[in-house]
Amino acid sequence: MLKVQFFRAYIGVWIYCCFWAFSLIFFLRKARHEIQRSATSLITAFLIVFIPKLIAIPFLLLEDLTRIFRSFPPRSILLSEIVLLFAAIMVLIIFFGLTRGRYFYRVREEILSFPDLPVAFNGFKITQLSDIHSGSLSDRRRVRKGIELANAQNSDLILFTGDLVNNRASEMEPWVSEFNRLQAPFGKFSVLGNHDYGDYVQWDSVESKISNLNRLKEIHHEMGFKLLLNESIAIEKQGDRISIIGVENWGKGGFHQYGDLAKATIGLNKDAFKILMSHDPSHWDHVTLGHDQHVHLTLAGHTHGMQFGIELFGFKWSPIQYFYKEWAGLYQKHGKYLYVNRGFGFHGLRGRIGVWPEITVVTLRKSD
Repeated sequence: MLKVQFFRAYIGVWIYCCFWAFSLIFFLRKARHEIQRSATSLITAFLIVFIPKLIAIPFLLLEDLTRIFRSFPPRSILLSEIVLLFAAIMVLIIFFGLTRGRYFYRVREEILSFPDLPVAFNGFKITQLSDIHSGSLSDRRRVRKGIELANAQNSDLILFTGDLVNNRASEMEPWVSEFNRLQAPFGKFSVLGNHDYGDYVQWDSVESKISNLNRLKEIHHEMGFKLLLNESIAIEKQGDRISIIGVENWGKGGFHQYGDLAKATIGLNKDAFKILMSHDPSHWDHVTLGHDQHVHLTLAGHTHGMQFGIELFGFKWSPIQYFYKEWAGLYQKHGKYLYVNRGFGFHGLRGRIGVWPEITVVTLRKSD
């Protein structure tokens, strides 16, 4: 009878946890275009209440399975204390992520080598920012520190890969002067992300939506960024050139596909060294890799690393990897590179846990 009650207890706990887990997954699939405010409460509750439990249950279950065959001796106090310690640490990490993690900016550096990189660009540094989501930002002092950290990298070029706002251009207006502080000697360039088009709010009229997008384009200019809309631009240095290409948002799974790589590369020499800005990393797999123009490096964002995951000692995991094959960091296929920035801002979940906001610095090297 005791064994039956034991298994019933564990089965009940797992059903309870699985109910919340499947509820979260169902919501994310239904609202994958935009995580609404209602999701914030659901996700926060899941993180605080159930993650520590999910850590503790396997250890306790393993011990109880051994206790069954030993006539249920008392539970090990040492094991209980260890499990409690792990759960407490997890609670602290979650608390930090929900309070300070959203502004815990990290610099991630990559050195990429290419045999056909023009000589003058050997050692050329690019800072990438993505997913500012200004409608979620609130702490001006901490945001300014993130901007100062980006400037401190002393990069030659700054590239922003989309999602300046959550929905409306007006969200960015209080922040224009702050992000105008970003400086790079070879300029600042940007593209649009899925949130920038205003597709996720109800507008009074089509004209209002168009006006909002036009205002957002003006804001890019006010920030000192050249917005690339399915076009390219040449960067010149000591007589050599590289091409910066920018496409509008293109995404799989129901996201709008405004991006046109064929149009953006019209007139480009096939031998030109090309860097592409494309907000959604799925564009790389579905379009860029098979395109007739060789794109050496693609810079993307969009995923945020789901703002929740584990990244330790080279290991990384996040639930977003079940939606996107390339979701954070560097990827390589067929001699072409993709880097997915984890995002500067945050959206939906008002925090970041384990997947911190990112400033990416890519250094180009010429290999033999």
